[in-house]
Amino acid sequence: ILSIMLVSQILTGIVLAMHYTSDTNLAFDSVEKIMRDVNSGWLLRYLHSNGASFFFVAVYIHIFRGLFYGSYKAPRELLWILGCIIYLLMMATGFMGYVLPWGQMSFWGATVITGFFSAIPLVGNWIQQLLLGGFAVDDPTLNRFFALHYLLPFMIAGVVVLHIWALHVVGQSNPTGIEVKSKTDTVAFTPYATIKDAFGMIVFLFF
Repeated sequence: ILSIMLVSQILTGIVLAMHYTSDTNLAFDSVEKIMRDVNSGWLLRYLHSNGASFFFVAVYIHIFRGLFYGSYKAPRELLWILGCIIYLLMMATGFMGYVLPWGQMSFWGATVITGFFSAIPLVGNWIQQLLLGGFAVDDPTLNRFFALHYLLPFMIAGVVVLHIWALHVVGQSNPTGIEVKSKTDTVAFTPYATIKDAFGMIVFLFF
């Protein structure tokens, strides 16, 4: 489910980026144009924005499952760390996407959140100015947020590949509590897991 949702977010985002203008005077109007004038633009935008919310819901379920089954314990520390990196990148991507429509909430959201970085000792002001592209939220800020919002999902996809690789190296945590000693104690991923995942995806899409 998570992989399919990530692909969906990237694809809808690419199409939306073709019609978006990262200029403080034109950004809001470009979103309005997407909603009103672009063929099925309203659908693409809602798939992207609401899809992001459902994406986070699915991620939280995934995280709580990992906590419940102790997936952070040895020998799966690397798997857990990669998952945390994915989550942090997702939060950054989501926040930057929230700013792009450039309404009042977007402007003040960018102002407040970037202001938090100034509290970091020594390097805080430098990080804040790097994100803002100056001393206040303006055109350079929106341009940087748009560029990062476009780039970070591809970084997330790369870390997801590493996450899946780490999973296959150590194997999944076993909720049954049965100790796996040989291949005879396991079941093949296909068709058992693929059918289960396909069923879960169908249920998620329709309900």
